[in-house]
Amino acid sequence: MALVSEFLSQLTLSYGGEKEPKCPTVLPINDFNPGMDAARIETAIKTKGVDEQAIIDILTRRSFLQRTEIAFEYEKRAKKDLVSALKGALSGPLESLVLGLMKSTVQFDASELKASMKGLGTDEETLFEILCSRNNEELMEIKRVYKEMFKKDLEKDVAGDTSGDVAKLLLAIVQCKRDVPSNVVDYEKIDNDARALYDAGVKRKGTEVTTWISIFSERSIPHLQKVFERYKRYTPYDMKESIRKEVKGDLERSFLTLVECLENKHLYFASRLNDAMKGKSVKEKVVTRIMVSRCEVDLMKVRAEFRRNYGKSLHQTISEQTKGDYQRALLNICAGDD
Repeated sequence: MALVSEFLSQLTLSYGGEKEPKCPTVLPINDFNPGMDAARIETAIKTKGVDEQAIIDILTRRSFLQRTEIAFEYEKRAKKDLVSALKGALSGPLESLVLGLMKSTVQFDASELKASMKGLGTDEETLFEILCSRNNEELMEIKRVYKEMFKKDLEKDVAGDTSGDVAKLLLAIVQCKRDVPSNVVDYEKIDNDARALYDAGVKRKGTEVTTWISIFSERSIPHLQKVFERYKRYTPYDMKESIRKEVKGDLERSFLTLVECLENKHLYFASRLNDAMKGKSVKEKVVTRIMVSRCEVDLMKVRAEFRRNYGKSLHQTISEQTKGDYQRALLNICAGDD
């Protein structure tokens, strides 16, 4: 048995060492003319009643860098900041979506995090969603931009707005200690981590949360995916079932969000979109945040997971569950049916 363990621990396999390719739905357009786009937007805003369709068709079909050029040209023409002009011209969920598009992906993430911790009470869902689904590189960039935009440290704001084990978990994530994926599969370490998760939770009375936090926040994503598979050798429960048995409330929700993102981030976003568009009342804030934050990153993969898991396309669901100019903007960002 020892020989087998030694042999397995020395096996290597390429798994996750490569940088994940982007799969955006919003791409730069060819034959881009920022001056012409700025003129069309100026006319659309000045039109009596505002021509929302023109604004939507331009800004949802340009990349962030192209939108930045349009904003520059608009300010030259109109002697007014484009974001301020859009705030005055639009309203409701369409306004939130378009203003979101005028930020870079990282600026948008930082803004959403700040908003989730503003005033009395915390929007834990937003906080968990963003922090648990971004990788080290993205989190480090968010921290830098957050400091630039709000003159505050993200860690301090998270620490001040959360408490107990939830705060410990989120701060461990924000500190970006997660291992870089390796081309070496360390089977011994996988087994040790799976056993440690079991020993710290289901096996004992009361959960040793610090062990869970350490492993979940420091191991690489491909390693943890294998740990979760191995974990099932020690208990009849999978990792998510164990979390539900062991912890409750915000800590349960934060751990579950993290594990779902570690297992399949794109399925997690698809699930969030599906839940947000169920029933009669659409959670527009959730839909807007995911569509805007992922459209220049990996929304094509989210679309694929949505179709695979929910029996209909994201495009069809948006068409059925939303309406008006907001629907038109979302469908443009979705960029096609599956």
